Amino acid sequence: MLADVALYLAVGAAAGLLAGLLGVGGGLIIVAALSWLLPLRGFDPAHVMHVALATSLASIIVTSISSTRAHWRRGSVLWPTVRVLAPGTVLGGFAGAQLATWLASDSLRWVVAGYCGIAAAQLLFGQVRSRGEAEQPPTGLPIFAAGAGIGLMSAVVGIGGGSMTVPLLVWLGVAPVRAVGTSAACGFAIALASAIGFVYGGYRVDAAMPPGSIGFVYLPAAAGMACASVLVAPLGARLAHALSGDSLKRVFALFLLVMGAAVALS
Repeated sequence: MLADVALYLAVGAAAGLLAGLLGVGGGLIIVAALSWLLPLRGFDPAHVMHVALATSLASIIVTSISSTRAHWRRGSVLWPTVRVLAPGTVLGGFAGAQLATWLASDSLRWVVAGYCGIAAAQLLFGQVRSRGEAEQPPTGLPIFAAGAGIGLMSAVVGIGGGSMTVPLLVWLGVAPVRAVGTSAACGFAIALASAIGFVYGGYRVDAAMPPGSIGFVYLPAAAGMACASVLVAPLGARLAHALSGDSLKRVFALFLLVMGAAVALS
């Protein structure tokens, strides 16, 4: 039991550190780690990826609250955009959780591995160029629709959506720091709706889960990782100011490729 707690704390700390460094990627690290750890703890192989995704999203609920609060204090959250984007992410997140519930664990494994590769390629080769500074916060039906798509994909790969939300907002003319703050607020909506969707999905398919589980969410792992992530994320943020951004991107892109391979081979 103590060994399990130590493992969950270590995974959460790693996720918090890297999320603090670049603002994205914590969820992918949790999913990759759990895809290896859960089978060793006797979880049904048919539902390992469902549990990994659901537990990752449940832990993101806590970390996104901490992040949103910090950005809100600094005036970095565009609430008019959140009020339009977040409802879309809620619908998409819940729908994505239901879609993931219907997919086989092996199919989800390859979806997550593929997303890791795409995210790594974006970090290495992508250049997000703003269309110019926006006079007003982005709102309207297209933003709502984009939120639905971001929420759906985030639920299927177990993340808070920052790797999609931030580039979109920067392209629409939002300053990067405000894009990150706004993304954090929307990440809470994604994580909450998706986690609820996975709870419902776990009961709907009557999955055999160990004690401490609610649907597909394994609470001991989610709680341990969330606590460690919240504590370590500020350290990652401080390191980000001391290290070269380009170097961080290259290192993290390589790490994502390793995580993708780990998920595919787990």
